Amino acid sequence: MFRPKLSVITIVFNDAKHIERTMLSVLGQKYPNIEYIIIDGLSTDGTLDIVKKYGDKISKLVSEEDEGIYDAMNKGLALATGDYVIFMNSGDEFYDKDTVAGVFASADGADIYYGETEMINEQGQSLGQRRHKAPEQFTWRSFKYGMSISHQAIYIKRSLIEPFNRKYELSADIDWILNAAKKAKTIVNVNRYVAKYLVGGMSKKRHRQSLKERYHIMRHHYGPVRTFFNHIVIAFNLGWYWLLHRRTND
Repeated sequence: MFRPKLSVITIVFNDAKHIERTMLSVLGQKYPNIEYIIIDGLSTDGTLDIVKKYGDKISKLVSEEDEGIYDAMNKGLALATGDYVIFMNSGDEFYDKDTVAGVFASADGADIYYGETEMINEQGQSLGQRRHKAPEQFTWRSFKYGMSISHQAIYIKRSLIEPFNRKYELSADIDWILNAAKKAKTIVNVNRYVAKYLVGGMSKKRHRQSLKERYHIMRHHYGPVRTFFNHIVIAFNLGWYWLLHRRTND
């Protein structure tokens, strides 16, 4: 059987409410070849006490101050030794206990595997599928109308990975995925839900900055003219989505 080593990286800072749920979703995987790395930003709310309860099951733990989310994620990448890498940050979860095994059973040796994401709220209740559905066939051009795959739902071969570009404070994961996808030769849709994503986070709290960063990333990868017209389509699609959503609620 194809059983590559998977590095699962969790970054956390002062999130005692959610960290254990995330950790249990990783530690409960039936897949036997997982390296679990946790990067803590020197939490002071009891998070680290929860993490240390499972210390014998964690491959690597770092607890120190960092310079933001992507600095912490880069620390995790620097420690990773797996064939593949995935980020499952505090508050997020694998979809079920068979997720990782199912991903690697779908095909041997792909450069990237990806699947669908379910949104959840603070209480862990389902909010349904993300507005951007994962594309049937993913390439680096697939993000032109928005981030259609969340980073919790994409497994990338470590040899393709670069550090996150820290000039982006909120949206560097888009740039990171696109850089890897440009190098990938085989990208496999596993055709299943693979992650649960906790709605919120800094990109929602600082939404305007996040949108500006996304626009600059799209310009870099797709060019200024194409990005301008793509965003006209994005605005139309977003408006239509919210109109339908409002009608459904009414």
